[in-house]
Amino acid sequence: MSFFRIHHQVVSMISVNKFQSVGLNRFLFTYLILGIMLGCSNEETAVVDKTIVEVFAEDPQSLGRGQALFLGSCASQCHTFDGLDAGADNLFDCYWYNGETDDEIFNIVTAGIPNTRMVGFGSNFPEGDDDLWKIIAFVRFRQEPCI
Repeated sequence: MSFFRIHHQVVSMISVNKFQSVGLNRFLFTYLILGIMLGCSNEETAVVDKTIVEVFAEDPQSLGRGQALFLGSCASQCHTFDGLDAGADNLFDCYWYNGETDDEIFNIVTAGIPNTRMVGFGSNFPEGDDDLWKIIAFVRFRQEPCI
């Protein structure tokens, strides 16, 4: 009699294990399908790269170099740094007449504006275009918020 009891217990354990195995397989299969469905959605994760101006604006050394170049090249010649000189263009306010984007400012400083005091600097900064981008980063960093 004990043989039949042991045999019955073994068969019951095998059945329970098979049932648990089937349940686990169903769970894993459902999880796999759900993962595939989520991975195949039409929405792509947008990766936004920072502009060179944003990178330099986050670096204190770059901002310091931009300020020094601005004071030596721009503020000492035509542009005001403190907003007190009414005859000079203030680049730290919200009134920009010849370009507002970083690329437009870069092009203006590089090529100049015909028939104005704004001469083109080209790439004549010690570190070339990087120095000009640092100046733009400094101006953007110091610029008052515009509404």
